[in-house]
Amino acid sequence: MNEAGFPLLSLIILWPLLGAITTGVTCNIKQAKKIALAFAGIELILTLIVLALFNTSESNLFQLVEQYAWIPSLNIEFLIGIDGISVLFLPMSALLTLMAIMASWNSVQHLNRFHFALLLALESVTLGVFLALDTVLFFLFWELTLPPIFFLIGLWGIGPMRRSAAMKYTLFMLFGGIPLLFAIIILAVNHAFAMDGAIPQNLSFSLPELLKTPLPDNLQAIVFFLLLSGFAVKAPLIPFHTWLPTVTMEGPTQITALLVGLKLGVYGILRFTLPLAPSAAVEYSWALGILGAVTLIYGALIALQQTNLRRLLAYASISHVGLVIIGIASLTMQGLQGAIFQLVNFTLISNSLMLIAGFIQHRLGSTEAIHLGGLAKVMPRLTSFYFLFALASIGVPGTSGFPAELLLIIGALTAHHSVGIAALAGAVLSAAYMLSFTRRAFFGPVTQAAVNQIQDLRPRELALLCVPALLIIVLGFFPDSVLKINKLAAEAWLSRLLDQPMLENNGIAELVKR
Repeated sequence: MNEAGFPLLSLIILWPLLGAITTGVTCNIKQAKKIALAFAGIELILTLIVLALFNTSESNLFQLVEQYAWIPSLNIEFLIGIDGISVLFLPMSALLTLMAIMASWNSVQHLNRFHFALLLALESVTLGVFLALDTVLFFLFWELTLPPIFFLIGLWGIGPMRRSAAMKYTLFMLFGGIPLLFAIIILAVNHAFAMDGAIPQNLSFSLPELLKTPLPDNLQAIVFFLLLSGFAVKAPLIPFHTWLPTVTMEGPTQITALLVGLKLGVYGILRFTLPLAPSAAVEYSWALGILGAVTLIYGALIALQQTNLRRLLAYASISHVGLVIIGIASLTMQGLQGAIFQLVNFTLISNSLMLIAGFIQHRLGSTEAIHLGGLAKVMPRLTSFYFLFALASIGVPGTSGFPAELLLIIGALTAHHSVGIAALAGAVLSAAYMLSFTRRAFFGPVTQAAVNQIQDLRPRELALLCVPALLIIVLGFFPDSVLKINKLAAEAWLSRLLDQPMLENNGIAELVKR
């Protein structure tokens, strides 16, 4: 591990928390908004500095590592660091928070200071999830995401059942946390037994240490499915997906944008589930691929039937998660890099589309297609951005969605032909539901008098969408700027699985080497 000289990563976690406190105690509402925006902007700069400091040619698995004693009696540490898998999610998370603050600038009419303080607090713990290298610390940050989201949905939701939606989300996440905690304890106890030590003296919750500790065959499947079930709830995967459409319809759009943009559950599967139980991951990769395929096709078919833009985007997000899981389950370099690339795309494309839906909802009070006919005539700027993000969502060449989907489909076809065909079918269905809704909502004659009276994008909203739009185009033409960052980390991730005998037997190792 490459240790840091200056605690920059700790500062990244603490800075938004300091911003949340400062925003909350500021008396003037306008000043509180500006303070929240300033803290979010500085946080984005700090994460970009981390990205600039990251050495893409460094062979060490983790960089800028910070390690402090936390609960010495149980060997639990405040251990944080970055690698090629996690580093890109830092600036993306900071960008999403900044966009959420700007999007809710005038839409929040009560408890303004509390709202912006919660957004910054959520940013702090979310970045902690991406940085944590101690499993208990990760679990702490994972659970701390619940209170801010609960209040943000329940207090500022736009639907009549917003409090019920907040409770449903919280209960789902608490349910998912139970198997995660069991898996963390099993891994720590196994480390003590592997070291021929005692409990609690030889317990270990350090991810780098647990990656070096062999896990017996009789525990591999248990740990794998415990971790998978816990992360599947937040991803979400079928059948744990029902909370997302509910939250999308009842919660505030800026919070929904964060939930569809930041796929913490998929990140957990990538970071912990497969590397910590490699033999089981190889043995059950076919099952994981099938689960991804079912999620992909199911989400796409349900999205095809939707008449509400927000609900459509929720099911589209579920479908895209299925495609990412297919890429991870392929156990190929192409599939893995495509999965990471697509997770980056979520923060740009899904988030921006949901914010656009929020702009429409704020103006018209509805995102039903029947109320939106002819939007392109009165909102040409909004329609242009929507069309760009929709094309990126379906993977049109020239956008960042194309290289990500291409890598995912190639990886799937290489490893499992049937799952690869499902990935191709999902791409076709994705184009069908996005273009069909676009035709109904944005083109044709204006059928509602309210549509003729709405205002196009305001300067602040226009500036908000320009950054992700520019990134989508740049990454579409220069995908290697993302791929070179995670290349060594992806190789290390795969090599851990390639060392498993099961992988050699089923022929995937040879496919990956090609």
